[in-house]
Amino acid sequence: MHFRFISVFKAQLYTVSIPMPPTDWMQLDDFYKTLDVNLMGLIGITLKLLPLLKKNKGRIVNVSSVLGRLAFLGGGYCVSKWGVEAFSDTLRRDMHHFGVKVSIIEPGFFKTGVTNIGDIERDLQRLWNQLTPEAKDSYGKKYFLDCKYLRLQRLSMRRLCDPDVSKVTKCMEHALTAKYPRTRYGVGWDAKLLWLPLSYAPTFLSDAILRMLFPVPAGDSNPAKRYQIDV
Repeated sequence: MHFRFISVFKAQLYTVSIPMPPTDWMQLDDFYKTLDVNLMGLIGITLKLLPLLKKNKGRIVNVSSVLGRLAFLGGGYCVSKWGVEAFSDTLRRDMHHFGVKVSIIEPGFFKTGVTNIGDIERDLQRLWNQLTPEAKDSYGKKYFLDCKYLRLQRLSMRRLCDPDVSKVTKCMEHALTAKYPRTRYGVGWDAKLLWLPLSYAPTFLSDAILRMLFPVPAGDSNPAKRYQIDV
């Protein structure tokens, strides 16, 4: 029986919430905290156990996110998940000669503590409150206080989140026990039908589609006509 190892790190920050603000709402410490939990911890424990894995031709299954393939939310979450993807890809190639297999799980949106809308809204309010008056003016009150940005978060959590997290664990099981595990497992209807296909689209197209989902700041200086989906 091979020694098999699954590296699963729940993306928890500020108890359970993911910071989902525009990038300039964040402080450097916010990025450090997210990266420490989602990326550096995963790397650290993997390096500790790597000698055993090489010796026994084990398996590594890292849980990333579909947001590690398509970055469309601010904050450090996407940054950390792209890091998990890059670390896992390089690890897979490095360990190939030692018989160690590395798989990546890329879930879409699921109903977990990470996607709790109450925690998300409280964290967004915290970040809004710490902005300078100039930064708040650049976005405008309607962007946040009149709930355009919050409505988007609520809609995303309500419409996209799948309650059946067993879909994720089944992929983990397959990656650990199958004779020929897959390199990547996209999990969830939204990942397969929306985000992963969009990640293969030309950048100008994916940017245009994603911009339609988000409210426009008051200080928008782009004269191009904008189309938005009303949420």
